[in-house]
Amino acid sequence: MIRALTGFATRSPWKVIALWAVLGIAMTILGQAFVFRTTQPSTGEFLPTTYDSAAALKVAEEHFGVRPDANPLTMLVARADGTKLSESDERLIDAEAAKLARREVAMPKTAETPPFTQDRSQVPRISPAMTAPDRTFRLLSVELTGNPLDPGMQDLYRAFRDQARAEFAEAGLRTGFTAGLADSVDTADAEKTRSTVVGSAMLAVIVLLHVLVFRSVLAALLPLLVVSVIGGAAAGVVVASSLLTGVQLDASTPQLISVVLIGIGIDYFLFLLFRFREQLRSRPDQTGRAAAAEVAGRVGTAITSAALTIVAAFSTLGVASFGQFRVLGPAIAVSVLVMLLGSLTLMPALLAVTGRKMFWPSRDLRREPPEGMAGRMGRRVATRPAIMALASLALLGALGAGLAGMHTDYGQGGSGDRDTAAARTAAEISHALPAGVSDPTTVFVTASDGGRLDTRVLGGLSKALAAVDGVGQVAPAVPSEDGRAVRIDLFLTADPRGQRARDLVSGPVRDAVVAHRPDGTEAHVGGTAAIFADISSAVSGDLKVVFPVAAGLISLILLLLLRSLLAPLILMISVGLGFAATLGASALVSQNLLDRPGVNFMLPLVLFLFVVALGTDYNILISDRIREEMEKPGPARAAVARAVRHTAPAIATAGLVLAASFGSLAVNPNPGTQEIGFATALGIMLSAFVLSIVLVPALAALLGRSIWWPVRPRRTEHTAGHAGGHGQTGRADGQERPVPVG
Repeated sequence: MIRALTGFATRSPWKVIALWAVLGIAMTILGQAFVFRTTQPSTGEFLPTTYDSAAALKVAEEHFGVRPDANPLTMLVARADGTKLSESDERLIDAEAAKLARREVAMPKTAETPPFTQDRSQVPRISPAMTAPDRTFRLLSVELTGNPLDPGMQDLYRAFRDQARAEFAEAGLRTGFTAGLADSVDTADAEKTRSTVVGSAMLAVIVLLHVLVFRSVLAALLPLLVVSVIGGAAAGVVVASSLLTGVQLDASTPQLISVVLIGIGIDYFLFLLFRFREQLRSRPDQTGRAAAAEVAGRVGTAITSAALTIVAAFSTLGVASFGQFRVLGPAIAVSVLVMLLGSLTLMPALLAVTGRKMFWPSRDLRREPPEGMAGRMGRRVATRPAIMALASLALLGALGAGLAGMHTDYGQGGSGDRDTAAARTAAEISHALPAGVSDPTTVFVTASDGGRLDTRVLGGLSKALAAVDGVGQVAPAVPSEDGRAVRIDLFLTADPRGQRARDLVSGPVRDAVVAHRPDGTEAHVGGTAAIFADISSAVSGDLKVVFPVAAGLISLILLLLLRSLLAPLILMISVGLGFAATLGASALVSQNLLDRPGVNFMLPLVLFLFVVALGTDYNILISDRIREEMEKPGPARAAVARAVRHTAPAIATAGLVLAASFGSLAVNPNPGTQEIGFATALGIMLSAFVLSIVLVPALAALLGRSIWWPVRPRRTEHTAGHAGGHGQTGRADGQERPVPVG
């Protein structure tokens, strides 16, 4: 199957390139046009209905008309001269708010507006909320509907903000906005320049690495272009699948797909390029098309196995209880399969078309390169495997020691940039009112029999909630229009996005609700703090299921690829050690150097999926090459030395590229994103430079051909012209000598 695909691609390269160009452009346009219509912005909607906050969301939607894509905002209005508000000022504010609530806000359309963008023009919902006790400002509740990540929706908010600011300014009043969409837009605007610079720097690093390695402009730029085409097609396939099935994607899915595909796509192209260059050097008489066919057929097996490990790892998220994981896993798995198809067809086709021109103007194809660092490392690993293995294990153990004191932080991390207009508005509000005013925790009460509910029976519950330490204020009970539900808003003294608020809601607040709700009623606690408290519980349970299932599937793939029982066990233990070392190092940095309460609760899962799955790619590549070299005559350690010499440059370059991609997240202002970026980059570097280049080859050198037990590779005679048979090998005693090759 694999050789059939690669063979067709190299026999009919122009047909394959044309087909991918058409499909890539079409699916990219489809994906960009409909991506925000297929994403679910409300994280709480992904919780199972068995969780309390999910039940609260259902009550809010059914009885209070709250929409899943609603974006509640808090608008502060104060006198421009800084004096206190009078009663006439309050009436003026409410009158101006009423005018805004009757006027449609048109979504701006500029030259930068993406095609097929959904028109988000709408009439905002605005209502008075409260006046500060010191009468320095009055708060208004505002609601806009739409996906907050949609650029059109963000432009709509900017238009509304500017319009409201101008109209209140005419009345001698100033305004401020905070919460939700306001935080997102202000942070995005503040980070626009930084994001552009970081993105450009990342691309420059990737191109520079390719130029230094291949000394060719085409080999430096073509991988990025190809990965962009395949990645656009993959995103389009995922969006189309969502449209057809009706399954909503998480808002972060498109960005994660992009990061994953850039990383693995460039990795796979690099694996092909390095082996293609090696083939052309060893067979100067062979045509580029023939070399591409031979290389793609051989490397295609390793690439397929590597891709399937990622597919297996992410597919296991389908068994998670948290819906965000259930849709994220299959979406990334589908996109990786599309990238795999492109790696087996489009990439070989381009190699067949370009041939030796791929590496122009480099002259490296005309001569055998010197041994270099990779060759010296191969000899060192082969001649001193025990020392190299122990050194690797010592490093991994030292880093993994951080697990002993690791704590988990279920905080959302906040925006990270507290100098935005939205952050300043929130700080101004918190000086006069409880911190949770702009994002209240809400208790929803309904009659058990579905009948009408009298708010007078809830007096005891309101008093009990007001007595909870950490609840700054309890708003009056508000009945729904149908009279079948009542909501009670709680304004916590803690930041709703912080750990203290989650502990408060999941503990004393819910305990008070259970103890004091009237007989014959059901009560549920909702809001941001409650949702993330429940998410932390769901994630903790899912990790206990996802980890062993994913590890089992990856082990099965390695078993089928390597046709061995011992080698897959060694690879799984090595990646497990790499995972533990990365997580331990992240805990040390976060808790000791940065003085944070713990590692982000999502970090273990992110590291497992990205570091274990992507790191296994490198282990598969080196293991497959070690097996190939051990099939040749000569000592096993000499085979390991050759495998490291020929494979280490590809692994090192791919690791640097992937680490740079993820490392760019470390400069993000969000602490959680910083942590994920740093940890993932570190994990990939450990996987590439410690596990795949040192530890796994060292263990293979120690065990020799018995590593492939119970089916050892058969020694076959290779002609001198075969790829990989060219060059020196090392003897077990460290003295170099030519190995008979036929």
